[in-house]
Amino acid sequence: MITLTPLKSTQYTTSLFQRGLLQSHKSFSSITPTLANNHKRSKEESPNNHPPSKNKRNFTSLNCNTPFTLCFVRHGQSTWNRDNRFIGWTDTPLTEDGVLEARIAGQMLQKSGILFDEVHTSLLRRSIRTTNLILMEMGQEYIPVYKNWRLNERNYGDLVGHHKKEMVKKHGVEQVKRWRRSYDEPPPAMADDHKYHPALDPRYRDMLNKIPKSESLKCTMERSSVYWDNIIAPSLKQEKTVLIVGHENNLRSLIMRLEGIPKEDVINLCLPRAVPLAYRLDENLKPLDRADGQLDEATGFLRGEWLGGDTAVKEILERDRKQVYDTSIEECLETGSSRDKWRTWMEFAIGKPQPEMVAKSAGSCLEDGGMGTSKRVA
Repeated sequence: MITLTPLKSTQYTTSLFQRGLLQSHKSFSSITPTLANNHKRSKEESPNNHPPSKNKRNFTSLNCNTPFTLCFVRHGQSTWNRDNRFIGWTDTPLTEDGVLEARIAGQMLQKSGILFDEVHTSLLRRSIRTTNLILMEMGQEYIPVYKNWRLNERNYGDLVGHHKKEMVKKHGVEQVKRWRRSYDEPPPAMADDHKYHPALDPRYRDMLNKIPKSESLKCTMERSSVYWDNIIAPSLKQEKTVLIVGHENNLRSLIMRLEGIPKEDVINLCLPRAVPLAYRLDENLKPLDRADGQLDEATGFLRGEWLGGDTAVKEILERDRKQVYDTSIEECLETGSSRDKWRTWMEFAIGKPQPEMVAKSAGSCLEDGGMGTSKRVA
């Protein structure tokens, strides 16, 4: 069963009135999203949680400066992204750079003028923290956020914890690329006594029989499609604006379905961290063409718009490719000179984090502790 658990909102200091968003509205209540208590439950919903409201949004008109109705954002850099290790369902926290990446994603979205009705993310900290930071930067902490395991990263099976470049040296570029990017070839299965088996994590204690031992993109799409069909699609059809913050392969599965990408082509679809990908959808939830009428230059076959620009995304994806597959490069591109250049650009774009921001976000992200109260999922 799908569980929808709103995150607790942090206190925000910039009111809608201060931001000038209510100039054409008579009352705050006219734009406040609500959760319907008398909703019709699907078989995938928990009886103890409320799903997103079935009511149409009341403040769509405030989005007059942006045509986007759906945005995807991959989480910021986590400790294992930095270390170039396969992550899967392992709950790695954000690094300081990951916090910066999430903040700049929030800045991009804030500058776009978009207002979200609801956010959907996984049960993993790197995605949840990214969500919180994005909403803080946007001044939209009041937006309801829903977490579900079906939006988790794919389970990389026995590869979890291993260094990616070492696996390339051992198994070859083509094999590792098929494990990472093909549609229906899963990595070797994870043993029951694997050090990082999700069954050891209390948040999955009520769904032990659903934990995969390894997943292909096809397997990932099967579970993400359940969530899309039951939760996200109905919200979009109610003319709500939705943000999905997730993981590369889970987002790849959703985008593959949304764009109708053939399975033989999806091996070439890669997503950068923390760069929003925004879509305009028609009434049938099909992507509309970009304003320039072109496909994106970064991947060559998406109709969504990269808010960071196609050129920047293309450069990031090339760096990520070299980080995994180019065994001639000894330097870690997540921490070396190229990373310093990227970090400087981000700080120039949004400014260095203030002390209170570091205390509120980066410090908590770098702790190795748990997530707090475990959420019961099925």
